Amino acid sequence: MDCALFGSYPKASLGGISWKRENLKKICFSGSYAAGRVSRCRAWDILQRHYAVGSQHQCLKNHTIGTKENFTSYRRHSKKLVVNATTGHPLESEPGAYNPKSIWTTVKNATDAFYRFSRPHTVIGTALSIISVSLLAVENLSDFSPLFLTGVLQAVVAALFMNIYIVGLNQLSDIDIDKVNKPYLPLASGEFSVGTGIMIVTSFVILSFWLGWIVGSWPLFWALFVSFVLGTAYSINVPLLRWKRSAVVAAMCILAVRAVIVQLAFFLHMQTHVYKRPATFSRPLIFATAFMSFFSVVIALFKDIPDIDGDKIFGIRSFTVRLGQKRVFWICIWLLQMAYGVAILVGASSSFMLSKGITVLGHAILALILWNRAKSVDLTSKAAITTFYMFIWQLFYAEYLLIPLVR
Repeated sequence: MDCALFGSYPKASLGGISWKRENLKKICFSGSYAAGRVSRCRAWDILQRHYAVGSQHQCLKNHTIGTKENFTSYRRHSKKLVVNATTGHPLESEPGAYNPKSIWTTVKNATDAFYRFSRPHTVIGTALSIISVSLLAVENLSDFSPLFLTGVLQAVVAALFMNIYIVGLNQLSDIDIDKVNKPYLPLASGEFSVGTGIMIVTSFVILSFWLGWIVGSWPLFWALFVSFVLGTAYSINVPLLRWKRSAVVAAMCILAVRAVIVQLAFFLHMQTHVYKRPATFSRPLIFATAFMSFFSVVIALFKDIPDIDGDKIFGIRSFTVRLGQKRVFWICIWLLQMAYGVAILVGASSSFMLSKGITVLGHAILALILWNRAKSVDLTSKAAITTFYMFIWQLFYAEYLLIPLVR
């Protein structure tokens, strides 16, 4: 028993372990890679430790029942640990054990895929537009209250849920096209399965309608419903729908949502539901609706310029396919320049000096930046066109910063 607990084993009892020890030591200090040397040395330490266990079992075999089976189990476990050591696996755990780093990587990749799936430029545009239009309902400083924040939050969250449904449904309907035009999107790249995409869009459209219903605001609910109908008709591939195949109808869908519904419905949500005031259509609201009508048409036209290859292959008769990239590009630029010109005139006619100065100067600067950027775009480069399209969205965001100042 003392031998089993404390004693060291003699060389003879190891059945040739001395020879193995010398050879393993040679292996330990040979090899072309440092990692291999460390792993093999760890293997030698494991062999020493487990052969010691084997020796201890020899001392105990006349005193313990089932020693042979236990020794076989130790030897089997020893082999497994040696393999782990030589291949670089952790000695403390089996493959497939809890790995915080692996879990973090999985969560990070899933979050990144969902971020791309949600089309963040549209999410930002939706949130900014609702906040900006909500500010048009503010008549004095006392209107900035928890009631205002609650009303804006209700509208923004419900609208973002619907936004994710619309862009997600579009991706589900355009998987083959996106493999050509936007292979980085998670459905086109295979990061998300079709089932995952369906689960996401279904969950978000239910959440959107649920929130719109419990809020009890009819302008908000109708904004969500009309957006749902138009977004579905725009993308879904069933008879009489998939309106994106028609350039004119596709542009009208985007204009209806971005220019009309966002401005009017969300303004009325704040005006009638939150502040309990009668519906009115003020000068700033009319300006915002008119200006964003121009901008929505530009977005509807411009978004197809970098997608011309996939649209041609799959029979999407966009204006870019019909007229060519260069012509549509400059049509968009001139439409925006016209919109900025009108905005400067509206700002100049304001009776509030601060509003007049900021809106005139702000729109003039944006028009100048747009013109300078447009002249330097390489229309033969898809990357350059896509970058400029994202710049158009930045101008869209900037306009919603100026709209609340129009008085």
